[in-house]
Amino acid sequence: MMRKNYYRKLAFMITLLTILFAYQKYTSREKEPFPDVKFISSTSTFTNVSDFDPNTLDKKQWQKLGFSEKQTATILNYKDILGGKFTSKEQLKKCYAISDEKFSELKSFILLPEMTGGDKSKDFNKIGKKELTVAGKFNPDRFSVNDWLKIGFSEKQAEAILKYKNYLGGSFISKEKFKECFIISPENYSRLQSYLLLPEKTPENFRNFAKNSTAKTKVQYHTFDPNLLDLDGWKALGFSEKQSNTIVNYRDRNLRGSFKSIEDLQKCFVISSEKFQEMKPYIKLQEKQQEKTDFSKTDLNTITFKQLIEFGLDERSAGSIIGFRKKLGGFMNKQQILSTYNIDQNLVQKLISIAPLNTSDVPKYSLVDAPEDWLKNHPYFKYSADKIIFYRISNPDDKKIWKLLKLKPEYEERMRLYIK
Repeated sequence: MMRKNYYRKLAFMITLLTILFAYQKYTSREKEPFPDVKFISSTSTFTNVSDFDPNTLDKKQWQKLGFSEKQTATILNYKDILGGKFTSKEQLKKCYAISDEKFSELKSFILLPEMTGGDKSKDFNKIGKKELTVAGKFNPDRFSVNDWLKIGFSEKQAEAILKYKNYLGGSFISKEKFKECFIISPENYSRLQSYLLLPEKTPENFRNFAKNSTAKTKVQYHTFDPNLLDLDGWKALGFSEKQSNTIVNYRDRNLRGSFKSIEDLQKCFVISSEKFQEMKPYIKLQEKQQEKTDFSKTDLNTITFKQLIEFGLDERSAGSIIGFRKKLGGFMNKQQILSTYNIDQNLVQKLISIAPLNTSDVPKYSLVDAPEDWLKNHPYFKYSADKIIFYRISNPDDKKIWKLLKLKPEYEERMRLYIK
């Protein structure tokens, strides 16, 4: 019984001590100072923005800063126009897609020099001692790199001006837009302004986004034959370089050298229906009799790709023959043509039975004096080139070199075709 009472007292004491310890701990916590409450200002929308270099941002990173997809595309295009790099905050601020309000919010985070004092674009704008020389009024849309060079700009500046024009959609649109080109300093613009054949103001419906721009270049159309236009000719009609390349390749490869009808031109996928309707009144296909090639008088060492197509070969066969002939430096016999890969054997056999072969202009050398590049690149010599070069150092004699090479008879026979 006494033992039972002892354990009860012990349990009571433990419980009491636990309560006292917990109370003491609670009262001591009340004395700790309560941390100050700090409220985040709602005026800034960039709580997660840290310092950044705008030259390293990709499309998604610009969008995370709050720019739309179109604005982002414009910023990246603008950077390309500047040569692929922003050099100052002032330069970045000039981008059309960044409003003054947006720029002021981002400004403190941008890791670029503040003003044009450290801006390389300022140096880029200098024309040194050269003064601008303008002969008379001109339309800058029609100026090439050479035209800008003649006025007094450097080659890099001229290329940047053309990039800016392409960014605007192929036309400077107005004097206002021309003035905004960062290459054109205020001083130089004041010199050029009175000579510019451009509207003073920018049309209200002009869109700045280069890739989606609907702004048209005003093309001065004149009668033209699409079969006579080269790359520059198509560019003069308002097409980009890539579009012009596509049109020329479509004509020369798909249509074998010429548009047979206006409908052929219309089918070219880079020519929109709207553009085709603009050009249509000026298209004049010359109805001329194309002179047929007399293959009995056409040397197989000078026959062209187009002439091979005219004879009936497909592009693959014609290309293989021209390519193999170029590597050889010229054919030495007609059998070599038949050994060309990927050709129509029957048609080529017919061709070589008609056409002559002149070998007088085919380069030939001795093993001793043959150029190293020629030996290493010639289809018949390249596998023995290193040995020939090595042997002729101590044996400058063709006969000895032939013996040392120990070639199969058929290999030596074809190599000797090109030996003096």
